[in-house]
Amino acid sequence: MNVLRLSGRIRATVLILIAMAAIAAGGWFGVRTSGAPDWPKLEAAAMYPAPRALPDFQLTASDGRPLTAADWKGHWTLVFFGYTSCPDVCPTTLATFKQVWNRLATAAARIRFTFVSVDPQRDTPEQLARYVEFFNKEFVGATGSDEELVHLTRALGLTFSREKTGDDNYTVEHSAAVLIVDPQGRQAGLFRPPFDAAKIAADLQRLVVMNSVQGGT
Repeated sequence: MNVLRLSGRIRATVLILIAMAAIAAGGWFGVRTSGAPDWPKLEAAAMYPAPRALPDFQLTASDGRPLTAADWKGHWTLVFFGYTSCPDVCPTTLATFKQVWNRLATAAARIRFTFVSVDPQRDTPEQLARYVEFFNKEFVGATGSDEELVHLTRALGLTFSREKTGDDNYTVEHSAAVLIVDPQGRQAGLFRPPFDAAKIAADLQRLVVMNSVQGGT
């Protein structure tokens, strides 16, 4: 009889412990996921499970004004790192996003595109301004010191490097992805090549609608 009573108590204790563990796990899981956005179904964008904070940085826009993380708040911002002497990837990417803009209609007012040059030695503010305006006058050009560019790209999980080709010439290798920054100024995801203008435009429109429904900008 005592053995039976003891076994019953053990079973009850085990059940209580299991229930407490389930409650604790549920609470932990709730904390882990409560801040995660409910992303809409997207065709081209690879969104992070939870947005990531941006690092502090200061670049210089092509109009001479400082560009900081605060400038990437209040709207969806697409950020691409490249350089104006790029023979293929950069002009192709900007040409595609020019097509994207043409498909956005009214949603374009809630979106910005920033081209950050990782070649500040050659890409002067005047050169940057001419380059981005060739594709779209709404596009923003910017660059910064090597130290600032390395700090920013590494924090964002992107890379660039330069390799001398003789004399004073060099080539620049850089990541080809386009960063998606949400209206709260956080890294939200990426568009990766190959880029499809129609799918990207559709995704951006869905993200703008999602943010409006949730009470964002």
